[in-house]
Amino acid sequence: MGSGRYRYLFSPLRVGPVVVRNRIVFSAHLTNYAAEGLPSEQHAEYYAARAAGGAGLIITEEHSTHPTDWPYEKLIHGFHRAVIPGYRRITEAVHAHDVPIFAQLNHNGGQASGMYSRLPVWAPSPVPDPMFREVPKALEVHEIAEVVAGYGTVAGHCAEGGFDGVELQCSHSSIVRGFLSPATNLRTDAYGGPMVNRARILLEIIDAVREAIGPTRALGVRLCGDELIEGGTTIEEAVETAKLVEATGKVDYINTSIGVATATLYLIEASMAIPPGYALFIANAIREAVRLPVVGVGRIKDPVQAERALAEGHCDLVGVVRGQIADPDFAAKARAGHAGEIRTCLSCNQECVGRMGLNRWLGCIENPRAGRESVPLPVSRGSGGLPPGGVWGLHPQKTQPRPKRVLVVGGGPAGLQAASTAAQRGHHVTLFERGPGTGGQVALAASVPSRAEFLDVVRNLLAECQRYGVDVKTGAEATADLLRAESPDAVVLATGARPQPPHWAGGLARVVDVRDVLEGRAAPTGEVLVLDDLGFHQATSVAELLADRGAAVTLSTSGMVVGQDLGITLDLETFNVRADAKGIRQLTDEVVLGASEVDSGTSVVLQILKHTTGVTGERRYDWVVCATHQAPEDELWHALKGAPFPVHRVGDCLTPRRAHAAVVEGHRVGVSL
Repeated sequence: MGSGRYRYLFSPLRVGPVVVRNRIVFSAHLTNYAAEGLPSEQHAEYYAARAAGGAGLIITEEHSTHPTDWPYEKLIHGFHRAVIPGYRRITEAVHAHDVPIFAQLNHNGGQASGMYSRLPVWAPSPVPDPMFREVPKALEVHEIAEVVAGYGTVAGHCAEGGFDGVELQCSHSSIVRGFLSPATNLRTDAYGGPMVNRARILLEIIDAVREAIGPTRALGVRLCGDELIEGGTTIEEAVETAKLVEATGKVDYINTSIGVATATLYLIEASMAIPPGYALFIANAIREAVRLPVVGVGRIKDPVQAERALAEGHCDLVGVVRGQIADPDFAAKARAGHAGEIRTCLSCNQECVGRMGLNRWLGCIENPRAGRESVPLPVSRGSGGLPPGGVWGLHPQKTQPRPKRVLVVGGGPAGLQAASTAAQRGHHVTLFERGPGTGGQVALAASVPSRAEFLDVVRNLLAECQRYGVDVKTGAEATADLLRAESPDAVVLATGARPQPPHWAGGLARVVDVRDVLEGRAAPTGEVLVLDDLGFHQATSVAELLADRGAAVTLSTSGMVVGQDLGITLDLETFNVRADAKGIRQLTDEVVLGASEVDSGTSVVLQILKHTTGVTGERRYDWVVCATHQAPEDELWHALKGAPFPVHRVGDCLTPRRAHAAVVEGHRVGVSL
């Protein structure tokens, strides 16, 4: 098969003075890897891993062009010359794999605050951003000139640092986007009004940057095709801007985007609820209007989708970001005919977008090594070692005298990851799963509306286990006696967690757990209350499932927002749209104090406290479904106390958390054996 399956994806393309060997772009995205405003070794190894994995072009995260632009803590301050040594480390690391790398330049404008800079936020007009809610200072003409000059200065630093080109971020979070958009540019001078005026600052920046980088480096512009806000930029205006950009004769390609990074962020880094390829219409429209190469984006998660985008003429290059975070060898595996081995992105947004929203560095559920590429791996005992983008370890490991016999109990993500990692490192691994199939709670999570792709984490890990020779036994109960009789070198327990009813439930038959619903032990009908104590997908997903089955569903939480953690994974907006369409009612700031049965056990009456006011009352439901904290399934752990072999716990049987903890701990133990 090899690259011959992909007629377009692995064909070279000239982008101005730069030739890319394939059409796969690792597009710009935030990482939070900067340290004190400077690029770090973490940056260099992160980008180098994707270059080693076969990406055609890498575009770094944004580099700030002016001191007034500091919207988040760990931003690269490109306007300081101190960044240049870090730039050189990055470019040299990527060039070692014969891959070109561009730097993205940006000023976030009004989509920021003065929290870090202690300076007023600059924007074309005093229109506050809906997220930061800070009124920006409208730029005076001399300040516009200062911004333009700042772009030229940083472009010069990038050239000195060895970058092959630069990209101007004029899309989802940018002062330039603010000028281009009629929603945020209310000016009446030469920089406001008709499109030719609103684009004036962009054209001036293009002139300044081209002068700074010269003719031997590429220059690109990333445009927002549709802001999806009232009075904002539309695709027709984006096409007009693209024509103005091309007419300068100084730009080598156009990249695309959709949405505004604060108002419609959920459409920029779309979750699995949004179909793949959803934003390609923007690249298509711009490509039909200009002759420059155009980059298409929009949750492209596998090489078949990328090839189709090219074959159908939507774009000339394809941005694959989360797909290459999940698997740095995305391109190399596809080219070698091993696309089935790619760890496909879940679009869960938990460890990439979600960690960024919590001011942590970028990671990935699928790839525990993401963000840890600069941490050396211990030497593997496996015949082929780990793949180039493989999983990470914490500390160097002493040479083992022989491969170990490792028994893993539990076929959820923690157990599968532990088994896969240990087997890759040369150990003989057997995995026991008492159920009929692997997956654990992930399989349940993926069975509800709009969550099917979450099962990819299990499919990918199971495929790795099979490739590396793990003996997976399903329908097999691993008792303490069985494990002792096997006399293994090590046991890894990944037995998960069990539902735990809330203290007030009192054993009432019609107060059940979300897992009771998903596993078929309960089928609530009529008036159903779903209690959200976890603030994540458990309650909202089951609420949708029951509404689809015809129940009248109310969601209640003690928090200010139902499913509040869906906000950081960008699932909250799409959930609320679906919930409204399905008639799901949402109640907040409520705590259940007690419950009792009425009507011969066919209804439940709840005593409820509105904790913001102290008012209590009663409500009656046919069923109550609880998304509440679970208890570790740790009986086997206690039964194996004093065993003549080491026993490790990973994932929920250690303490219940989310999938990323299971994968990280499974890998960590697999490396340490």
